Amino acid sequence: MLLRWKQTLQSLKRTATISKVQAIKNLSTQIKKQDVPTEKLDCVVIGAGVVGLAIARELASKGREVMVLDSASTFGTGTSSRNSEVIHAGIYYPPGSLKALFCVRGRELLYKYCYEHGVPCKQTGKLIVATGPLEFSKLNELMNRGTQNGVDSLKMLEGFEAMKMEPELQCKKALLSPVSGIVDSHSLMLSLVGEAENNGTTFSYNSTVIGGHLEGNCLHLHIVESKDLENWNGDYPLQPELVLVPNLVVNSAGLSSLALAKRFHGLDSCIIPPGFFARGCYFTLSSTKVPPFEHLIYPIPEDGGLGVHVTL
Repeated sequence: MLLRWKQTLQSLKRTATISKVQAIKNLSTQIKKQDVPTEKLDCVVIGAGVVGLAIARELASKGREVMVLDSASTFGTGTSSRNSEVIHAGIYYPPGSLKALFCVRGRELLYKYCYEHGVPCKQTGKLIVATGPLEFSKLNELMNRGTQNGVDSLKMLEGFEAMKMEPELQCKKALLSPVSGIVDSHSLMLSLVGEAENNGTTFSYNSTVIGGHLEGNCLHLHIVESKDLENWNGDYPLQPELVLVPNLVVNSAGLSSLALAKRFHGLDSCIIPPGFFARGCYFTLSSTKVPPFEHLIYPIPEDGGLGVHVTL
């Protein structure tokens, strides 16, 4: 059944209407068990972005049977391919938080992985700049926070020191983070996919998890082919075409992960965290072939984001 499923899945055309999106949010996946094929397996990772791929690689390397599901026709089509590709140092997060811990340790592991597997990356360093005295205290706060988080080699610079490093820069002070950098995200994901596949991971693209339900301690995943979801108009209950019953489920569905978790009937809603979304806009400098900066340039962060910054 799984082989047939893999062979017949088709590419998802992203043409969902507003009404269909709303219908998907409200869909009910009550099923007649006798009519739906059910398969048991060890691990299912939902989402083939960089997070899902890294988890799948790690599980497979430990000898687990892993299947990765993604609604798109290939890996990394969501936020994993729509970002600045920056390797952050761990400056911004509250000391003692999981974000601070994982960012610092993850940065170390990511550089190590890239060097060992030939994934292009560069430790460019980053300058967080203050354009006036009112921002000095915030810059000092960032340095103290980064130091508490274990970020190495942070250095406070006077404006002339920063502008000597970057002649096109105008600032009064700057915080230098030498360990910040950039990575080729597509090459990284290609490497993770290759390692996962070499360890037996199965990838099933064009496979949409529309919801699920708990039976005892087991989460039953309701799955349809993406093309069938595309053709669904919301006028009738959407029935799963396959039910997977894994021992372990990883929900790494990116921006859809919270909405998906809410469609797992029987899952305690208290464990689903709130979502805070922020839209990013990207611009490319087309007037010059040579970047004006050698470092990443960031402003003092603002509420809800890191502000308008320059990456390489």
